[in-house]
Amino acid sequence: MIVAIGDWPNGQSAIYPGRRQQCLRLFCCPVGVVGSRVALCEKGVTMTYELYYWDGIPGRGEFVRLALEQAGADYVDVARTDGGMARMMAMMKNGAGNFTPFAPPFLKDGDLVVSHAANILLYLGGRLGLAPADEAGRIRANGLQLSITDMVAEAHDTHHPIAVSLYYEDQKAEALRRAEDFRKERVPKFLGYFEKQLRKAADGQIHAVGDAVTYVDLSLFHLLEGLRYAFPNAMRTAEPDYPLLVVLNAQVRELPRIKAYLASPRRLAFNEEGIFRYYPELDGD
Repeated sequence: MIVAIGDWPNGQSAIYPGRRQQCLRLFCCPVGVVGSRVALCEKGVTMTYELYYWDGIPGRGEFVRLALEQAGADYVDVARTDGGMARMMAMMKNGAGNFTPFAPPFLKDGDLVVSHAANILLYLGGRLGLAPADEAGRIRANGLQLSITDMVAEAHDTHHPIAVSLYYEDQKAEALRRAEDFRKERVPKFLGYFEKQLRKAADGQIHAVGDAVTYVDLSLFHLLEGLRYAFPNAMRTAEPDYPLLVVLNAQVRELPRIKAYLASPRRLAFNEEGIFRYYPELDGD
């Protein structure tokens, strides 16, 4: 569950007045949460994760949102609340305790602030029941997430290959060359690698790590969705080479909590302000 702008009928505040305690008490203890959170929930103390990421784009924050949504965790998408952007910018300027995050996404859990999507998911994975129980499995999951991070960065650089401070139009010639290489060389390299990591579990489902849904499965879903948005023609041609990734994408889409999230206003649409952007010329049109 999320408690965020638009989640309740007034659409004005982060938490709908009058339902705050009810909704927090119902959802403060998602399955798989261990340790102090469970003890606090048993005492009736509510705990809410605070996710900080830019409003208006799914971006890197979406990898974290998907994990929180799948776990049914209680969280606030801070930048989408009244005054939230100012709070986020203040934290990046003034810090939070002894730590100053460089850039979103970052997550606040009590007094602890965790930055970078892969690092946040490493932190949340065990707490939300979305990571293997064994250390070797957790390390493998983190390694795969870091590889996803690498591909996301390269996807971004197809439209901003020179500098993020320049407009796309100011580096379009370079972007055309970078996108061609990305489509022909980097997409097969990355997706081929991820395809090899997938296995059919005992329940017949496809997973990246272990025999249950992990945050890596959710992230691979979002990665494929982003690539489909930015490079629809290239992906239609490429996807038959990666049947397990395609099956995994469909499986994640049908997970009850993910399905509900995707149909809700909480899910932000891809657009030309985010990481995955659609420019027909970069898709080889």
